[in-house]
Amino acid sequence: MSSLDLDITEKIELIEKSTAEVVTREELVTLLETNDSPKHYIGLEISGFLHLGSLFSTGFKINDFVKAGVRCTIFLADWHTMINDKLGGDWDAISAVSKYYYDAFKIISPDADIVLGSKLYEKRPEYWAELLRFTKRMSLARTKKTLTIMGRTESDSIELAKLIYPPMQAVDIHMLDVDIAHAGMDQRKIHMLVRDVFPKMGWKKPVAIHHGLLPGLGVPAAHTDSQITKMSKTDKNSGIFIHDTDKEVTKKINKAWCEERNVQNNPLLEIAKTIIFHENKEVQVQRPTKYGGNISYYTYNQMKEDFEKGDLHPGDLKHTVGQYLVQIMRPLREKMTMSPEMYNMISKGY
Repeated sequence: MSSLDLDITEKIELIEKSTAEVVTREELVTLLETNDSPKHYIGLEISGFLHLGSLFSTGFKINDFVKAGVRCTIFLADWHTMINDKLGGDWDAISAVSKYYYDAFKIISPDADIVLGSKLYEKRPEYWAELLRFTKRMSLARTKKTLTIMGRTESDSIELAKLIYPPMQAVDIHMLDVDIAHAGMDQRKIHMLVRDVFPKMGWKKPVAIHHGLLPGLGVPAAHTDSQITKMSKTDKNSGIFIHDTDKEVTKKINKAWCEERNVQNNPLLEIAKTIIFHENKEVQVQRPTKYGGNISYYTYNQMKEDFEKGDLHPGDLKHTVGQYLVQIMRPLREKMTMSPEMYNMISKGY
């Protein structure tokens, strides 16, 4: 179905699917009522191996925007990567791994434009003047508070370059003429800064949309509250990577934390929600008759409710998630090859 066939309510439903927050929904409705093809952006550092969260969950969410008629841009932030010391800050490594990211996202989200940060800055030399103008609106204290977007804290001992990272990310949004700024919840602070400062500069204020972070597979750091330990690009036991074999995927799923009836920060339920149900209208759990027989779920909420009631056992959930995940991941893995040189380059960057 074309986006032209969708009404505003259907577009909103697509955009809000699997999102944690829309700031604000009223602004999003107005945007869609007045603009048939608004511009979207999501910025990504070029860091570690791509995994379920960084590629599949993100890419599928981008595809929701595309189906809603939104023009999507994936911004590969190579300069930001260097500033944040990812891949050892080695420019040649960053450039090589950027191609790996480009190829992967072209497979997952073929209708999105992919823009390399360094290319944007070459094409738009006025970027640096706009950056200076923006920094005039930022205090040092507020800049330090936004360092969490790059995995840093206010107390970290850092060089001056890292303080330029947050305003650069903000000005990226302006230079791309963005209507919708999209990211994980870990990037919320920069979007709130943008929404505060842009109107004061006469710049377009984007709607901010944040998706939840896919939890790691291990026991959550604080699984009794709302905190999560997100899937990591560096801890190979916490995440499922796009190059994992079918056997490795199944093994990791079987070892994943999945406490009976506990739906808080359950990594397998989150994978089912954001990846498996995204690609399947029906998810069938296969089990012996003596344990209730096969059952089909048509929505994530049905599966979640059964798990919480104890009608869906962790073992059956693990088997189902592993089975469907292998089917979803296999086609991409077969298209993506990784040379030993690329593997070593990314590994050494940690």
